[in-house]
Amino acid sequence: MLRLRAFRPSNDKIVKIQFHPTQPWLAAADGSDAVVVWDWENRQVLYELNAGGVDAKRLVGAQLQKLAEGESESKSKPTEAIRGGSVKHLRFYDDDVRFWQWWISRTAAVDAQSSPAQFSPPGSSGSSGSTRGRRFLVICCENKAIFLDLVTMRARDVPKQLLENKAPLCVEFLPRFTSGDGTFAAFGGSDGNIRLLSLTNWQMAQKYIGGHKGSVVCLMTFMTSSGETLLVSGATDGFIVVWNGDNPLALREISPKLSLKAHDGGVHGMEMAKIQGGPPQLITIGADKTLAIWDTTSFKELRRIKPIPKVACQSVASWCHPRAPNVDILTCVKDSHIWAIEHATYMAMTRPLCDLSLQVPSAFIAATKKLKAYCMTVHPLQPHFVATGTNIGVILSEFDAKSIPPAAALLPVPGSKEHSVVYTAEKDLNLLSFQLSSPATDGRPRTDIGEAPQILKQVRTRVCPVPHETFSQLSISSSGKFVSVVWPDVPYFAVYRVSDWAMIDSGQARFFAWDSCKERYALVEAVAAPRILPLGKGGSSKKAKEAAAQAAAAAAAAASAAAAATVEIRILLDDGSPNLLTKSLEGRPEQVIGLQGGALLGVAYKLPRMSIVPSSSTFSTLEDMGRTTIAETSANFVLYSWETFKPISGMLPQPEWSAWDQTVEYCALAYQRHVVISSLRPQYRYLGNVAIAGATGGVWHRRQLFIATPTTIECVFVDAGVSAIDVERMKRKEEMKNRAAQGASTAEHGELALLTVDAPKSSSQDRIALRPPMLQVVRLASFHTAPSIAPFVFTKHTKGEVEATGSQKDLEDKKVADVAIGGGGVAVAVSRLPIEQKRPVGPLVVVGVRDGVLWIVDRFMVAHAIWLSHPGIRCRCLAAHGDAVSAVKWAFRLGREHHDDLAQFMLGMGYATEALHLPGISKRLEYELAMQSGDLKRALQCLVTLSNSKTLGQEADAVSLALTTKEKTSDALQGIVKFSKEFLELVDAADATAQSEISTEALKKLAVAGAVEGALDPTVLRALSLRLAAHGEMTRLALLVNSMMGAGHGREAAIAAALLGDPAISEKAWQETGMIAEATLHAYAHGRPSLKSLLERWNRMLQLEQEIRPTELLSMEKEAVLENLAEPTKKAAIEIVPPGLVASTQQKKAAPSTAAAAATPVLMLEAPPLRAPAPQTVAS
Repeated sequence: MLRLRAFRPSNDKIVKIQFHPTQPWLAAADGSDAVVVWDWENRQVLYELNAGGVDAKRLVGAQLQKLAEGESESKSKPTEAIRGGSVKHLRFYDDDVRFWQWWISRTAAVDAQSSPAQFSPPGSSGSSGSTRGRRFLVICCENKAIFLDLVTMRARDVPKQLLENKAPLCVEFLPRFTSGDGTFAAFGGSDGNIRLLSLTNWQMAQKYIGGHKGSVVCLMTFMTSSGETLLVSGATDGFIVVWNGDNPLALREISPKLSLKAHDGGVHGMEMAKIQGGPPQLITIGADKTLAIWDTTSFKELRRIKPIPKVACQSVASWCHPRAPNVDILTCVKDSHIWAIEHATYMAMTRPLCDLSLQVPSAFIAATKKLKAYCMTVHPLQPHFVATGTNIGVILSEFDAKSIPPAAALLPVPGSKEHSVVYTAEKDLNLLSFQLSSPATDGRPRTDIGEAPQILKQVRTRVCPVPHETFSQLSISSSGKFVSVVWPDVPYFAVYRVSDWAMIDSGQARFFAWDSCKERYALVEAVAAPRILPLGKGGSSKKAKEAAAQAAAAAAAAASAAAAATVEIRILLDDGSPNLLTKSLEGRPEQVIGLQGGALLGVAYKLPRMSIVPSSSTFSTLEDMGRTTIAETSANFVLYSWETFKPISGMLPQPEWSAWDQTVEYCALAYQRHVVISSLRPQYRYLGNVAIAGATGGVWHRRQLFIATPTTIECVFVDAGVSAIDVERMKRKEEMKNRAAQGASTAEHGELALLTVDAPKSSSQDRIALRPPMLQVVRLASFHTAPSIAPFVFTKHTKGEVEATGSQKDLEDKKVADVAIGGGGVAVAVSRLPIEQKRPVGPLVVVGVRDGVLWIVDRFMVAHAIWLSHPGIRCRCLAAHGDAVSAVKWAFRLGREHHDDLAQFMLGMGYATEALHLPGISKRLEYELAMQSGDLKRALQCLVTLSNSKTLGQEADAVSLALTTKEKTSDALQGIVKFSKEFLELVDAADATAQSEISTEALKKLAVAGAVEGALDPTVLRALSLRLAAHGEMTRLALLVNSMMGAGHGREAAIAAALLGDPAISEKAWQETGMIAEATLHAYAHGRPSLKSLLERWNRMLQLEQEIRPTELLSMEKEAVLENLAEPTKKAAIEIVPPGLVASTQQKKAAPSTAAAAATPVLMLEAPPLRAPAPQTVAS
């Protein structure tokens, strides 16, 4: 059941091991007293030291530090030079460890009625008990305790001389000390006493005496239901002693409250176990090979067992996982197994959970070496991780991280504030009811992380028995009237009616899925293999062979039946009775290995690895999704229609789970490393994927997708945007509406209704701006006490934002200061959100959003609530829900510096008009919002303010502009140049909506900048000239010609001159840009006096082109032979002569020969045809 997650080999046996609750760190000490801090997620070693001897690296570092600080060398021996001796205990300690130690002990003490942060934690990050960002690893050795800071990699040694010369054998930190003098570390001594060391002045503050006569080897703190902190110690004398942990410092010596004999030969370890619906239980193991369970209220022994006969337990851990609902305790002995104890309080059945030797690669296990486990620990916040220290290294096992508690949320009753969740526990179907003591939407923003929703009550009610107690999966029908329970390990399913909890359908099935639109469900019938009873001792070999043959035949029959099983679809009638719709689906004949419900039925098939080739889907946009997911999983998933039972997609990668919103508008397919989000209306469209890895479940709430992962709770805000097909759909709807209205009018008024009057028509659909899809992720809760940055954050700044906010370094600093909001989708923003709330421990079921909070249920069937009432989150939720007006009202509770972030979000959601009412938005963003909402007048005002050009553009000609001082116009011109493209966009938008006043005003601003040579970009100049000509602004167009000539746009300048009707400017435009041919033709066509000079200039250019010959042509003439070396032939120059003019060569020679004249080519320009003289009429 466990799979290998990570493995780190070691040359010596691992005797001590410890998890960090929030960081992927694992500390291990081996038999040679070497301590290693290992990052198991990245497979890296963070720190290594020789704790038993003298670590030379630490000694040299301490000496260099003293020299750098100017301290004189001490005559006494430095603490780093003291040999540590054998390692006795390891313990992490920082603010995260401190908080979660308090939370676990608090929630274990009472049947938790609230979320983890309801009760005030034992100090904030700024209190005296905080570690102030430092993360300690405390190593207890025989001669000293080492406090290693894993942030600075510096250590502080506490020699045993500070602890009255007694060896510190174990350590525990008091999570809630009422003195307020800081944090205290309790060290168990070799003399049976416990000494408290103040981490403020590093001096001993108190001593617990009179409890033990042997060495204290284990310590533990927990909290009672009244809030009192108790310290429990176990020693080699076999006693466990209970102490008061909240004593004032005035008492230097503390006596025990209670002492109990626990084990003969000594206590080896202790563990606190939370019990559903009751107080916590204390578990102890000892040298007498027994495991004892104690009630923490009366401290009476509940049960004593021997997990493994004749072998003592090395470690013990409390465990609660949905995949193994009956397992309460894990333990290990010196063998290769992790042992599980089921129903420890009344049955205490011990069975091997897994064989570690099968997980480790065989290359690390020698043929003569047998794997043995010496220590074991379970992750305190993620119970699916189990680490084991063995004689070959550290083995990190993972146990089905995707399993969630067997619970499903019922639909709320209208008008009731109470909410319900149905769940299975052992062989019962139970109902959990809960509600808030006060609404979360009372208008008071809750920004303090310590203030959590107050849950009024949680009531558990047994509703009916169920046939099995193994791992189960629950789901609800679309109407909420029916609940299905599937036991995949049996296999068996049952459907219950919620009104009377009667079973209306049941059978053998391993896979089950509901239709999200109707009371339909699909299932795959399965046949359970018959169990073959093992033979007793003394059985004959013949019977053994027969039993083996029967077992093989049964297994083959079960496999054949599973391969032949088909997907059945049934529907529930009005009276609740099931009716079969079809016994098979049209599609593939392969074995079905999974079903997923929703608006479409998803079926996963078992395909050979070589034949898995993704085919093209009927959804054209599904290719993008395929590229991102094929690499992770094989394509073996097909979507079917619930109505026709036919496939409507090709082979897709199989998702781990799918979620469909109530309106069947969006769907989410979760994979190992990301979640793919798509839109379903008007047709399937891939929107994007968010990089949320390891998602275990999700629930839609309008355009919000709430996702739970093993470490966080995320919220994805989704909007499909506006695409071309959406605009086309709107047009068709408008046409159908007009056609229906015309038909109704014709039916009422006859043919007179068909008479129309021609008038200008304005179509609003033509002005709809296309908007890209938006996916935005907000982290709501995590395990970290400080804000954590999501791995999928991608900051995207708008155009011109760098110039408006400062340098790139300032933007980077701003990104560091801003806290997590981002996404892997199309549009991403950055915002300052409240500090992340605390995620409850273990696997969770997301119930949904009700009463303004997000409800979740943990593995102990305790409801928790996550606030959504912070204005930064509440505004987004309201906008996603469709209430943009209320979102703007809530935004006024935020500081104005946050309005840009919210406006960007509302723009992505399609609420640009409402976002304009936010008072704190920047002018740049205000311009974009005004353009999207069609408020062009406001957009012009924003551009004038951004460009600082309020007074520029009022002058009518260049003379008044020239009279204006340079200092006055330089800033305004730079502003117009900077936002020239935005001005052009505004002109086009105003022309499209017939707002000539706005376009004229914007063109005035641009024309002033265009009159300054070299100010505007050539492309902007060209676009400006065309728009000025279209608007008939000839005066400003004339001022623009010189600028176009300087930019090299002679053709555009000539066109502008033609529009102005000035041949001189046209000719100048051709000449200034070097276009002599065009200038000559223009002069000839218009009879310009400069024609002769232009012809000569053109001829010189042609002659130069003939004389400068390419090297390639010269190489081809190497074989040419000259007939007369004295008089080589010379090519005559090409000369262009218009009709009526004499060539220059003919003018030099009075009587040229016929041959010379023939050798001189003269190109004649085509003259206009001469008209024949009209016949003269003679008057008679």
